Amino acid sequence: METSSRRPIFWFSATSEFECPYLPDHQARYQVRVPDRRLGREELDWLLAQGYRRQGSVMYRTACPGCRACVPVRIPVDRFCPNRSQRRAWRRGRQAFTVQVVEPQCDEEHVQLFDRHRIQRRLCHQAERTTLEQYWEFLVDTCCETLELQYRIDGLLVAVALADRGRQGLSAVYCFFDPQFSRYSPGTFSILTQIDLCRQWGIDYLYLGFYVEKNRHMAYKARFRPHQQLTASGWVESEAL
Repeated sequence: METSSRRPIFWFSATSEFECPYLPDHQARYQVRVPDRRLGREELDWLLAQGYRRQGSVMYRTACPGCRACVPVRIPVDRFCPNRSQRRAWRRGRQAFTVQVVEPQCDEEHVQLFDRHRIQRRLCHQAERTTLEQYWEFLVDTCCETLELQYRIDGLLVAVALADRGRQGLSAVYCFFDPQFSRYSPGTFSILTQIDLCRQWGIDYLYLGFYVEKNRHMAYKARFRPHQQLTASGWVESEAL
C-alpha cells in the first residue's frame, strides 16, 4: 500500500528519562518522530536505516545519556546462512505451524496470548492485564504498512508477530507466543519466516530492532549471521566490529 508523494511532516520530540526496560540501574531516553500521515514504503526504509523503530503510531530511536548498549541490527537476507540450531527450528516449525499473513488484529484471543507471554518473561505481574485499547495502541495502531503473521497449531493461535513493510526493508516489530509451545522455538521460527518472506518479496533487509548484549531477551539477535549493526560510521558487518 503506497501513500501520497507529498513529503511527510514530522513532529519531533524527546522523552524525559525513564527506567531502562532492558538494563537494570540504567536510564533511557527516546528521540521520537510523529508523522502527520501514513508513511510510504521508501519513507519507512529511510527511517529504519537511521535506526528508528515503530511503537504504535510513532517512530523512535534511543538517545540515552551516556549509554550505547542498544544497537540496531539488520540481516542482509541474500547472504543469511542459518546455523544448525536454526535449521532444526525451521524444520520443526514448518511441520508444526500453519502460518498466515493477515491485517493486524485486536481481540481477546490476541490479548490473552500477549499477556501469557509477558507474564512468562516477567514483563508484568500475574494481576496485570492488558486492555484491548492498550493492545491496539501498542501494536495495531500504525503509521506505516503493517502486517501480522499468525502461527497456529490445530487451529489454536500460539504465536503472533507484527512487522512493518518498506520497499527494501521489513522491520520485525514484536513477537509473542504461548510459553507452552516454547519447544517449537516460535521466536526463532518467526524470524526465519520473515527472512523467507523477504526473499519472496525481493526485500533486502530484515531489521531486528535493538541488540543488547547484556539482556538475555535481546542478545539472541547476534546469533543470526551475517548481520549488520548500526554504528557512528553507518551499517557495519558484525565480523568487522
